[in-house]
Amino acid sequence: MAQLVETPATTPPRIGKQGDPCVMVIFGAAGDLTGRKLIPALYNLARAGLLSREFAVVGVARAKMSDEDFKKKVHEDVKEFCDDCTEDDLWEWFQRRFYYFAGDFNDDKLYPQLKDYLAKVDQDHSTHQNFFYYLATAPSFFGPIVEKLSTCGLMEQGNGQNSSHWRRVIIEKPFGHDLESAKSLNQQLLKVADETQVYRIDHYLGKETVQNILAFRFANGIFEPVWNRRYIDHVQISVAETVGVEGRGSYFDHAGSLRDMVPNHIMQLISLTAMEPPISFDANAVRDEQAKILHAIQPMSDEEVLSRTIRGQYGEGTAEGKRVPAYRAEEDVPADSRTETFVAMKLLIDNWRWADVPFYLRTGKRMPVRNTHIVIQFRRAPFVLFRDTPVEHLMPNQLVLHIQPEEGISLQFAAKVPGPVMRLGTVDMNFEYQEYFGKQPSTGYERLLHDCMIGDQTLFQRADMVEAGWSVVSPILDIWKALPPRNFPNYASGTWGPKEADELLERDGRRWRNFEK
Repeated sequence: MAQLVETPATTPPRIGKQGDPCVMVIFGAAGDLTGRKLIPALYNLARAGLLSREFAVVGVARAKMSDEDFKKKVHEDVKEFCDDCTEDDLWEWFQRRFYYFAGDFNDDKLYPQLKDYLAKVDQDHSTHQNFFYYLATAPSFFGPIVEKLSTCGLMEQGNGQNSSHWRRVIIEKPFGHDLESAKSLNQQLLKVADETQVYRIDHYLGKETVQNILAFRFANGIFEPVWNRRYIDHVQISVAETVGVEGRGSYFDHAGSLRDMVPNHIMQLISLTAMEPPISFDANAVRDEQAKILHAIQPMSDEEVLSRTIRGQYGEGTAEGKRVPAYRAEEDVPADSRTETFVAMKLLIDNWRWADVPFYLRTGKRMPVRNTHIVIQFRRAPFVLFRDTPVEHLMPNQLVLHIQPEEGISLQFAAKVPGPVMRLGTVDMNFEYQEYFGKQPSTGYERLLHDCMIGDQTLFQRADMVEAGWSVVSPILDIWKALPPRNFPNYASGTWGPKEADELLERDGRRWRNFEK
């Protein structure tokens, strides 16, 4: 291996701190996540000038492959999943940093051999012995891989002035399948690694709008004063997907929508929306406030689980203009499956800011549109002024944070319709990231990988946050397991879920905000 520290000729002016010198070790390098997300994200970081000149990637997987084969695969992935990848000089610089190491993750002999291999890569690329490991593997490998890395010294960090180096590990979801398994995995990891070395990734936090929640709330003086129970009536968080299980029937049927989405993605959105102002943007200061919110979510009794949670499973129907099968007819799904593909619930937060303000959540597959959004609905203005006018009712104001597919923010308010009579119309003020700031090449992983390279854990979950999220859903899992559903499938593909989800809000005099795109 030749020593390579040159700078790509086409690197643009850098905005932000460049990543530390390091080697990224991808376990599961032959998989879909690596090709579709991780490699394109690294290339986008290189284009932005945020990768160190002293950087390399070592892919680890069971498939037999040479370095050249791996580089060809990387090139194909970049061409397919990156926008406007025509920068030849940058590509030459980028692809020379990729290496491949074949092996079985369960084989103890793999890790000492990998250690020797990483020492050579580190020497050739001057990466200062800084390694981070991305576990793009099945969850069953998370604990064992970290333990084996530790056994052969690959998790040890240098402390001396002349030997300072770091070791970090990024762990994908699902982080456990219930509260007990999450606690067990945390214990397994923290026996051989420090909490500061463990980066529990949630790709939702790589989205600009999610990150912007903090900036929106705390950098604008007009919103934070009304961000409380005095002015806000309720909050809705919706994560709608048009796809079914997409060939993942075997995995999904053991997980279900509740496990797959609520303890991680949705709990992160709740905590960022509801948290108190942190004392700074230091990682632990932010995560301390997030954790307080998760611990303040009111636990449900058995009776409340039955009255405040809804589950559904899609039947056949029409999605995106095509006829699609029912969930039970999908590949690798049992014909009598009781697994939910839709979840809705009402949560309450027991603190001063949010007392008596319900948070309504829903997530589902085979919905009419792919759309993730947070709706902040404010209390209605008093009707007194309009009593003797043709105005029959006042619509509440809504602030909507659009997270995907289009990232932006909209504010809905009332305005007088032109004419001699007092009539009100509802109008929207819209802000779209792409229209205002231009389109940025992104897979959603760029910020998260870069943060790991610079040691910023703000957007990664801490052990207590993971366990707090699971503690919210554990009572629901227990009741649903004890009382199997009797009416599955209970919503047609291409609809907004079972009617019981609408009734959940209607009982409180409210309704879901649905979007057509």
